Amino acid sequence: MAMDKKIEKKYWTKGKFIWIGASIFLLALIIFQLFFANNKSRMSVNKEKVTVSIVSTGLFNEFVVVNGAVQPLKTIHIDAIEGGYVKEKVVEGGTMINSGDVILRLENNRLQMEFVTQETEINRLINELQNTRLRLKQDKFNLRKTLNEVDYQLAQAKDNFERNQTLYNSKVLSEQEYLKSKRDYEKLKNQIVIENESQKYQEENSKAQINQLEGTLQNSKRNLQLMRENLNNLLVRAPVSGLLSSIEVEVGSSINAGQNIAQIDDISAYKMRAGVDEVYISKVFVGLPANMEFNGKVYTLKISKVYPEVKNGRFEVDLAFDKDAPEGIKRGQSASIRIELGNSATQATLLPSGGFYSETGGNWVYVLSSSGKSAEKRVITLGRRNPDYFEVIEGLKPGEKVITSSYANFGKNQILEF
Repeated sequence: MAMDKKIEKKYWTKGKFIWIGASIFLLALIIFQLFFANNKSRMSVNKEKVTVSIVSTGLFNEFVVVNGAVQPLKTIHIDAIEGGYVKEKVVEGGTMINSGDVILRLENNRLQMEFVTQETEINRLINELQNTRLRLKQDKFNLRKTLNEVDYQLAQAKDNFERNQTLYNSKVLSEQEYLKSKRDYEKLKNQIVIENESQKYQEENSKAQINQLEGTLQNSKRNLQLMRENLNNLLVRAPVSGLLSSIEVEVGSSINAGQNIAQIDDISAYKMRAGVDEVYISKVFVGLPANMEFNGKVYTLKISKVYPEVKNGRFEVDLAFDKDAPEGIKRGQSASIRIELGNSATQATLLPSGGFYSETGGNWVYVLSSSGKSAEKRVITLGRRNPDYFEVIEGLKPGEKVITSSYANFGKNQILEF
């Protein structure tokens, strides 16, 4: 019987080859997708709905265009020096007035009562001063009268003493009578000294009282003068001539001391006041040149004052005309003003301004391909800016085309297809 032949099993079968081939193809596909395929996010865009600008080379002039409003060169704010209620409004807003004209009449009963009280006190002091002076004269008269009487008595006592002394020495008069006349004489001598000292003291005391009353009276008169001035301040007068542009009170209303009640504009000269975006706050300073067009003529100005306070993303500046203000200009009119931020124009790569900046901050843009059928996101660096152009530092070349309209609807897509 013949033996069966053993059949060896083949390792490389057709099925295994197919399986290995499929695995290699799948791996290659994965590698290609990872390293070579373009996986950037895309979006279809209607080219007619975007703005495409060309990067160019030219002179860059740094400036900003702002909207300015005409204001008087000088505005005087009138504050109430004294409070009270408005008794009469003499003139209305919008009236031309002269310096010293009465604008308001106020009334303040407290000030009037204080004035009357002070006036009464001054009259009392005047009467007291007059009475003191009169009393001093009377005291002087009485002291002179007393001294005259004492002098008379002293002369008699002296005569009596000298006579008794002679009699006593002649042993005619008793010692008792002699000693009595001596004591009377010495008493009157001492009394003369006392009376003189008393008169001097009373005179000095009266003079001191008079000086004190005179000082008090002078102070009271000064206080009365201040009160009179305060009463005069109840008549609110115009400090300068000009246009009373506003008056903020009505008859019967109460106002406090220091309260702003009116405004006077000096309309002999004008200035412009403009709001500037806060991004320029470090570049705007006093002396910067500017120009504006009014009625077909160009007028030059300079920044005269910068208000550093920022409100709603803007700060304000005042601009003075280099020469006379435009003829016929009126308060409240507005005009576009171009403020020069740089000293001179420089050669630069320029990208036209557009809405893209609000979304990108100038950090990237969509740059069109050479075929013009798509646009791809590219990182760039921008420098200075003016209302017309951005200065390109790097990332773009002259001749390239960039989408400069708003990117609000493009999301995070890296490529736009037209």
